Amino acid sequence: MLRPIITLLCLTLMLCTAAGPAGATRIKDIARLQGVRSNQLVGYGLVVGLNGSGDSDSTAFTVRSLVNMMERLGVTVDVNDVKVDNVAAVIVTAELPAFSKTGSTIDVLVSSIGDADSLVGGSLLMTPLKGADGKIYAVAQGPLAVGALAFGGKAATVQKNHPTVGRIPGGALVEREVPFRLTPGAELHYQLTNPDFTTVTRMAQAINKHFQKTLARAEDSGSLKITIPEDQQNEPIHFIADLESLNIRPDSMARIVVNEKTGTIVMGEDVRIATVAVSHGNLNLIISENDQVSQPLPFSEGETVVVPDTSMEVSEDNGNLVVMEMGVSIGDVARALNAIGATPRDLIAIFQAIKAAGALHAELVVL
Repeated sequence: MLRPIITLLCLTLMLCTAAGPAGATRIKDIARLQGVRSNQLVGYGLVVGLNGSGDSDSTAFTVRSLVNMMERLGVTVDVNDVKVDNVAAVIVTAELPAFSKTGSTIDVLVSSIGDADSLVGGSLLMTPLKGADGKIYAVAQGPLAVGALAFGGKAATVQKNHPTVGRIPGGALVEREVPFRLTPGAELHYQLTNPDFTTVTRMAQAINKHFQKTLARAEDSGSLKITIPEDQQNEPIHFIADLESLNIRPDSMARIVVNEKTGTIVMGEDVRIATVAVSHGNLNLIISENDQVSQPLPFSEGETVVVPDTSMEVSEDNGNLVVMEMGVSIGDVARALNAIGATPRDLIAIFQAIKAAGALHAELVVL
């Protein structure tokens, strides 16, 4: 009877240990090794096979590009005889990840730069992709996945999503590698995605506690220097993998982000406000107009006239005054503002007013 209970307790302890502390995040998700980064690529190309939705004849660079391509393929054409409504000039962009090897594939984004109506059904011709140094690192080609549609005539059009931008998953082959390798050494430098003194301190403490040595030292709020143990300096890969799997609880500033265009509000859990009273009320003005017909009596030689009848109604909702105490949490703030019937648009104005009153202990970011 005792053995099943002990087994159950051991399994519970293992699950709790594996889950890690609440709100914990791996180091690899909030920091990156200095020097390990992606590189942006760009190229100019042509998309062919469009069903009359390509660039118009007035797009001179598309016509010239098509003529030059045909001449490179051994076909001589006259510029005046070229119609490009099935062809579109595009800019192709991609990101070359770190440690990408020759022959691997990467995704590309294709964007129209002419007056094409849609890239649906098109195929990208061979397009070299260059880096900032002007060298070719990849070559893209293949059919586009647009995920949109656009149809119409002279009087009406129907459009869904954005038809002049498409993607080609795995559409580019890497032809040149970016020279980078982890050289044997004694130190590693990590950079935090969101610099914070508390987070970088917790990282250093977690690393030193795990390896039971003083290996990590915070240089500032955004960088951490780590000394590789002597027995792992020749092969730092295993040390980095063990290091980046450690869990810590990142910290951040209290922040409220509002987007007035969409009415979106995002609030962090550490948002606090001082004691403040918030009142909310709406003034509604309703004006309606109905036409009344005035009909004269028979044989009175009068005229039938239309007399407008205008009515106006003014109503104002009851203003609810809600008092929020000092240091309330984000849940209390949400419940209090919902109690007065505030819409997302109203919440934005309320937060701006609380910030102006000096009662909001958080950063207010307006997009």
